Order: sequence, then C-alpha cells, then structure tokens
Amino acid sequence: MQRSNSFMLNKMIGGLCRVGLVATGGVAIASGLLLATMSSATAQAAYGSYVGVGPAFGLTSGGIGEDSQTTANIAVRYKLLRAPLSIRTQVLVGSEGTAIVPTISYDVPLSWQADVYVGAGAAIVPGSGLTPVGNKTSFAIQPGIDYALPNSGFVLFGNAIVAFDAYRSGGNAAVSVQGGLGVRF
Repeated sequence: MQRSNSFMLNKMIGGLCRVGLVATGGVAIASGLLLATMSSATAQAAYGSYVGVGPAFGLTSGGIGEDSQTTANIAVRYKLLRAPLSIRTQVLVGSEGTAIVPTISYDVPLSWQADVYVGAGAAIVPGSGLTPVGNKTSFAIQPGIDYALPNSGFVLFGNAIVAFDAYRSGGNAAVSVQGGLGVRF
C-alpha cells in the first residue's frame, strides 16, 4: 500500500509539473505573440501641417548679370496623415522676382519633435526675374528638417533647394537655403 501511495504521489507530482511546464510555455508563447503583434510607439514625423515665414539665401550665380539673391520665404507644409509624405510649397518673394517651389517630400522621423525629409518637384519662375533658385523653371530637389517646438504650436524649419539648369545664360544649377518659424494647423 505504501508503495502504491508513493507511486500515486510521484505520478501526481509529475502530472503537476507537466501542467506547470505547459502553462509556463503557454504564457511564454502568448507573451511573445502579444509583443510581436503590438505596434510599437514609433516617432511620427514632426506631426502636423504648418505655414511659416523666414529668409531665403541664394548661394549660386548664373551667367553675367545673374547674381545670387536674398529674398523672403513663405513656406507651407501639408502632412499626409497615413503616409510618411508631405506636400510642401516654398514661395520666394524678392524685389527682382518670385519663385514658387512645390514639392512632394518623403519624411523620416528622428524623434517625436523632429524629422528630416527630401522632396522632389519644380522651381517655377514666372517671368524673367532673378530669384535664389535661378531665373527659369526647372526640376528641383529639396532636403530639409522640421523641428516642432515642445508644448507649443510652432515649428522651426530649414531646407535647401537645388534647382537644376536654373539660369537662362549659364544653365547652371541654383542652390538656395531657407529657414524660418511656422505655425502648425
């Protein structure tokens, strides 16, 4: 009888151990699946759209009489909510001419407040005036950075515009840099 009690006790302990191992394994698998399927808290690309103002500085010159320009800059960003894309427009307004630079950018978040981006579009120069991005319409790329100021509705922005074949006389590329302060909407 003692032998059978001992046998039964061992069998019961073995069964409990198997149940414990199965339960532990089940919890481990469930935890792993939960962690694998949870979406992690990833940084959003300096969320929000904005409109801003600041200066624009031309860094290049074209041919004779096509000197670099400094102008005012009006910047608009419309952030597409479900994609890392933004529609951006820079309007460079100066005494010699105006340029409109619409681009579509791919945004890469650096943190909850900052993102870098690169955009592609056109530098449109109506008329024959000289601007920081040349004096004729051309293809343009626009790398830049946005930084949303914490606990406020403001954004600091900075970018460059490289317009290819942007001067009538020289045919050179035009490079300008812009920066400023925007208000999110």
